[in-house]
Amino acid sequence: MVEKVLIVEGSNDRKRVKKVLNETVTIVCTHGTLSNEKLEEIILPIENEDVYVLVDADESGEKIRKQLKHELPNAVHLYTLREYGQVETTPLAYLAQVLRAYFQVRETV
Repeated sequence: MVEKVLIVEGSNDRKRVKKVLNETVTIVCTHGTLSNEKLEEIILPIENEDVYVLVDADESGEKIRKQLKHELPNAVHLYTLREYGQVETTPLAYLAQVLRAYFQVRETV
């Protein structure tokens, strides 16, 4: 069975997303910029899974997104609004709306 994997930037993003999800999802943190070693460490175990990317709407998030688009061309990219900036500060209701298309989310957040 193919597993769902969600890539976020940091542990606060992971905690925020977990508040909304209503299914088991592997959440991988990049912890900032991606070196080649870190990319391999993240990519190899998940390249055959259903991969989703949700990173901050800022310069570092866009840099990570660009790298991941190259390394994981089949990944689905999800976006927070630029006005929210970071995943960890995105309102839970909006996160649920973004994730609902691909994940089971809690009815009340």
